[in-house]
Amino acid sequence: MASDSKITLFHCPQTRSTGSMVLLEELEAAYEVKLINIRNGDNRRDEYLQVNPLGKVPALQHGDALITEQVAIFLYLADLFPQAGLAPALNDPLRGPYLRWMVYYASCFEPAVVDKAMQRDPAPRDTSPYADYDVMLNAIVERIASGPYILGEKFSAADVLWGMAFHWCTQFGLVPRTEVIDAYIKRVTGRRSFSEVLAKDVEIAAQLQAKTEASAD
Repeated sequence: MASDSKITLFHCPQTRSTGSMVLLEELEAAYEVKLINIRNGDNRRDEYLQVNPLGKVPALQHGDALITEQVAIFLYLADLFPQAGLAPALNDPLRGPYLRWMVYYASCFEPAVVDKAMQRDPAPRDTSPYADYDVMLNAIVERIASGPYILGEKFSAADVLWGMAFHWCTQFGLVPRTEVIDAYIKRVTGRRSFSEVLAKDVEIAAQLQAKTEASAD
């Protein structure tokens, strides 16, 4: 069993922290949410900068442990609840591929997508962390094409991470909609945890917006 220490997720709806909430639901973890409204600058206030000096969400507090960075949070939580079966054990042959694709998301996919969103040319291929956008994307698409999940037949925390990433990035045109990508999104986001958290996020976002507008009057 995981530690009985309280888990607190610092969360802003419709951001990267939404995926962490989905993962917590998949793990059937008991947790509380502390809302950080990045749209009115909550994340740049001293109180939150003590949690994450970069002012980003998600962040996770578990007892005395403070974890920032989305992939670190995923790795921590999935290992914290081994009974959920969302992270291969250290002696499982799938552990290496699992870590590969988790870290690939942060080290290759996100830098490439941000460059694409900002219409920036990547660094020269020999120095770019992701080679180039097409090479980067083709690697992960080939992986999910042989699926149905990142680890083949086994659904894992990696699919929560990548399912959410593809869900958002296709909506903003940062990843092309293809038969393979759309099928993967449908498989992953069709799970109850995704549908419930995404619906809840819409409600929370509306509440935060109403509060912001009321305070401006």
